Amino acid sequence: MKALLLNGSPRKNWNTHKMLLEAERGAKEIGAETELIHLFDLKYTDCKSCFACKLKNNKTSGICAVRDDLRPVLEKAAEADVVIIGSPIYYGNLTGQTLAFINRFLFASAVYENDPATGKARKQLPGTKKCGLIVTMNAGQAAVNGLYGQTVGTLSWTIGHLMGSCETVYACDTYQFSDYNKYYAGMWDERHKAEVREKQFPIDLQNAYELGKRLCQ
Repeated sequence: MKALLLNGSPRKNWNTHKMLLEAERGAKEIGAETELIHLFDLKYTDCKSCFACKLKNNKTSGICAVRDDLRPVLEKAAEADVVIIGSPIYYGNLTGQTLAFINRFLFASAVYENDPATGKARKQLPGTKKCGLIVTMNAGQAAVNGLYGQTVGTLSWTIGHLMGSCETVYACDTYQFSDYNKYYAGMWDERHKAEVREKQFPIDLQNAYELGKRLCQ
């Protein structure tokens, strides 16, 4: 069992990364072979619409044909049994690096023809995968129940539709700064944020741990 974890946050050792580390811990406890990659360490672009993956008799094997820093990661994702992607929310959606990875991962995996056996797009990437999204946000739970949840839910459904399955866990109302006094952040109550980090974030970490463990079972 191979599990690939991808950090789509530019920050290391903070909310998203810590959630991914817990998911990785859960995966390792099941006996999975794991690797965690920081997407912001790489240089790559979004899908270029070259359509090499849609050519008849193409030899991409369901992997994006563009060769840049992301290509080895896409190859690892293709080989993995479990793919867990973590990202904070930036203005209602995942980070650009995260979305670029997802676009290139998904777009090359299938062609614009339906498989008569399934009624779904015919896959080029063999097999199925268990996928997970770990989503962190400064906004509260109400955002998950509203537009943010709709956006992430649509993305999760799409990943699951093409890959096999996808689950999502959230961490809301996150603690953004080690010292709020240094920033223009007057709209936030630091005491409330600290309380959420003390009481709720350990629960969020546990949920991430259980996700990693569950997907690798």
